[in-house]
Amino acid sequence: MREGCSKVCVTGASGYIASSLVKKLLAKGHSVHATLRDLSLYTENESKVSLLKSLPQSEGKLVLFEADIYNPNDFDHAIEGCEFVFHVATPMIHDPGSQQYKNTSEAAMAASKSIALSCVRAGTVKRLIYTASVVSASSLKEDGSGFKDAMDETCWTPLNDSLAYVYPDDPFYKDYTYSKTLSEKHVLSYGNDENGGGLEVVTLPCGLVGGDTLQSSTPVSGVVCIAQIMQDARAYISLKFLKKLLGKIPLVHIDDVCEAHIFCMESTSISGRFLCASSYISLEEMANHFALHYPEFNVKQEYEDELKKDIKWASTKLCDKGFVYKYDAKMILDDCIKCARRMGDL
Repeated sequence: MREGCSKVCVTGASGYIASSLVKKLLAKGHSVHATLRDLSLYTENESKVSLLKSLPQSEGKLVLFEADIYNPNDFDHAIEGCEFVFHVATPMIHDPGSQQYKNTSEAAMAASKSIALSCVRAGTVKRLIYTASVVSASSLKEDGSGFKDAMDETCWTPLNDSLAYVYPDDPFYKDYTYSKTLSEKHVLSYGNDENGGGLEVVTLPCGLVGGDTLQSSTPVSGVVCIAQIMQDARAYISLKFLKKLLGKIPLVHIDDVCEAHIFCMESTSISGRFLCASSYISLEEMANHFALHYPEFNVKQEYEDELKKDIKWASTKLCDKGFVYKYDAKMILDDCIKCARRMGDL
C-alpha cells in the first residue's frame, strides 16, 4: 500500500457519496480539489459550499472548483496537478436546455471522456477511479429469458429491447441504466496504453448505498433501502426495479463505499472493474428483517421467485485484493432507519 499524502480531485463533491469521501480524504491528510456544478452562494448552492467548507481539516487542504458535467472541459483546472481523480459526479436527470446532448447517456459519456482525457493531459494523474453502479452489472441473459447463475465482474447489463419489461414507465430508469453502463465501459477503455497513455483506471460498480449522511436530508438511495416501510411510492418502484434487473438487492454501507474508493487509491497498483457490495439479499429477506426488528411499521410483504433466489453473488475481486467490508445487511438497513428518523422522515 502507498504511504504519504496526495493531491486528489473529487467530482460532484457535494453529493451523498462524494461529500463523505471528501471528509475521509481530508481526515487522512490529503489535499482535495472538489468540483461543484455552481459555486454561487444562493439557495441550495450556499448549503453545498458551506457543507464542504465546514468539514474538519478543510482549511488549507480543500480547494473548490466550479465544473459542470454539461460543460466537461470545465474539469481541466480541477484535475491539474492531481495524482488521483475520483469521478463521482453523474447526471441523474437530463438538462432539457442542453443543445449539446439529447439525453443523460450522451452527457455522461462526454463527461467521462473529457475527464479521462484531462487526466492524461495533466501528466500527473496516476489513477482514475470511477464511481459506477451495479445497474451496469445485471446477470440477465441477452435475450431476456432469465438470469445467469451468478453475478460478478463479467456481467454487463444487456442494452437491448428484450429487457423492456424490466423498466418502469418512468424513462429515468432506462436512461440511468444506459448512462451508467455506457459510461463505465468507456472509462475502462482508457485503462490501456493506446487510449490512456499508462493511466490506471478502476471502476467501482456500487450496490444500493445506505447509512448516514453529511447532507441535510435522507439520501435517495437510503430511502430506497427502507422503501418497504416508507410511505414513498417512487422509492418502492426503484427497489422493485433493482430486483427485476439484478435478481436480488446488492447492499453496501456508505462508509464501506468510501473506504473502498480510498483502498483503490492507496493500492500500489490496481486497475479494472470491482463490484462493491457487502450483501446480496432478496426483498423477502429485507421485509423479514423489518417485520422482526421494527414491528411498529407496516411492512410490505414480499414473495420471491425461486429462480431469483438461486442467483449467487460471485464477486470476490475487491476482497481478494485485501479489502474488508465492515457492515453487513442488518447494519446497513438499521443505519438507514436511524438516518431517516434523525431527518424526521420516519
